[in-house]
Amino acid sequence: MSHTSRRTTLWTFVVTSIALVMVTLDNLVVTTALPVIKRELNASLESLEWTVNAYTLTFAVFLLTGAALGDRFGRRRMFLVGLVVFTGASVAAALAPNVEVLVAARAIQGLGGALVTPLTLTLLSAAVPAEKRAVALGAWGGIGGLAVALGPLVGGAIVQGWAWQWIFWINVPIGLILLPIAWRQVAESHGPNERLDLPGVVLASLGLFGVVWGLVRGQGQGWTSPEILLALGIGSAFVVAFVLWERRAQAPMLPLRFFRNRTFALTNAASFAMYFGMFGAVFLLAQFFQVAQGDSPLTSGLKILPWTAMPVVVAPIAGALADRVIPGPRIVAVGLVLQSAGLFWLAAITSANVAYLDLVIPFILSGMGMGLFFAPVANVIMSSVRPIEEGQASGTNNAIRELGGVFGVAVLASVFASRGGYESPHIFTTGLTAATTVGAIVVALGALVAFAVLASPMMTASPETAAEVG
Repeated sequence: MSHTSRRTTLWTFVVTSIALVMVTLDNLVVTTALPVIKRELNASLESLEWTVNAYTLTFAVFLLTGAALGDRFGRRRMFLVGLVVFTGASVAAALAPNVEVLVAARAIQGLGGALVTPLTLTLLSAAVPAEKRAVALGAWGGIGGLAVALGPLVGGAIVQGWAWQWIFWINVPIGLILLPIAWRQVAESHGPNERLDLPGVVLASLGLFGVVWGLVRGQGQGWTSPEILLALGIGSAFVVAFVLWERRAQAPMLPLRFFRNRTFALTNAASFAMYFGMFGAVFLLAQFFQVAQGDSPLTSGLKILPWTAMPVVVAPIAGALADRVIPGPRIVAVGLVLQSAGLFWLAAITSANVAYLDLVIPFILSGMGMGLFFAPVANVIMSSVRPIEEGQASGTNNAIRELGGVFGVAVLASVFASRGGYESPHIFTTGLTAATTVGAIVVALGALVAFAVLASPMMTASPETAAEVG
């Protein structure tokens, strides 16, 4: 590799990694600030859900669009556009005078993040030599997982040290620094698609918004109320219409033939389950220490550190072992088993006055599971398609796992609201343990799916063959 190529690869890795951390942190950085936002902006539980879900929903819906726009108009160009949108929306969130404006700004943040995230993977993949690709993608997955995991701690530290608004202000200088560096140091590349699937974008957006709206508001409005039945019905109809359209579209944003590849389909299903359980549990657990035990935001973030810090140790090891020593899907499956075990353990022992030391081991188990999952999953997905289709594969996987987070927060918050609330530490904990149990069950199902990948005949096929068969 020439000196220029090495320099381009290094700068691409640095720029995409920092951008990935910035965007991914905002998935969960707000969770530790939720009790403060609830108090200062007089927000309801439903509004708190939307501060998380507004971001993850637009993020998930437009990830495929972001990948398609990058393929069509240039991946670096759209990456820069995404950085501008994300940075501008961060300013709006920091200045939000009420929770409604905050939710709107979070939705726009999600749009910017949807442009940035899939393009970090495709830009990096294009810049790294083939022989180092697995290591680079493993590092990418580990960095993304670390950013998700550190969200509650970073949020708690910022809220206690400054104010909750600074969890958004901190994005502004990072975005402004990345823009000129990315413009000068990252090489432009394009994908195979020259057409944008606008009908697919519209159908997916309307369908997912309707379903999530119904899930978030169902507990408060009543599951049989006209609003909820209408939202779920119309949303589901649009989702079905999206699938039917993608089957006949000439340039679909979600090629359904990818899912005829068992490795691709099952790994994405496992990703959905992982994010469902993890996002939903963290949404509530990040509030537990403040609401039920009276801790500060920073102390709350520090207490979750045995969970959030484990990917730092585990992800690099898992990335190095993946495929060279142990098949990537097996590592993913074991990670899901550990995450599920940790959540079951937490659900079984958590009470309003539980001793913190009793929570440390299940936190460590869950953290090890996250590290094992995050490191190899990107390479498993990308290896199941042709290199020219990596943009769409990346967008699909990111969209599915983010949707897992959306549904996890919505469903587990509904379980929490049906069994508990914020009236007292005991009532909060009752709802928390019920919701965590449901999250653990879903992650356990994801582990079964991940083990099924090992039985897939596609595991031994080359990427080209896999794509052709798929």
